[in-house]
Amino acid sequence: MRALLILIGLAALVVVGLMSVGLLKLNTTPGSLPSVAVQGGNAPTVKADMATLSVGTENKTVDVPTVGTTQKTITVPTVQLNRPEGNSTAQ
Repeated sequence: MRALLILIGLAALVVVGLMSVGLLKLNTTPGSLPSVAVQGGNAPTVKADMATLSVGTENKTVDVPTVGTTQKTITVPTVQLNRPEGNSTAQ
């Protein structure tokens, strides 16, 4: 039940987000209630205009730097810990 509510909430957020950035536009026409006679009414019509997205590839020539490694001997700092003899907690 929670998962269904989460999915509905996420779907609503996506629709609101798309509408806020102009990628989704909903054009609606008002419907009418059915008359008292046994005749049906008109359901509202909705036309959704969505933005289109084209994805593709193209070949371009770009400069790519080359990286190499070399071995070199350098002096690096070291750390050594010398505990005092009488304050050992391990047995």
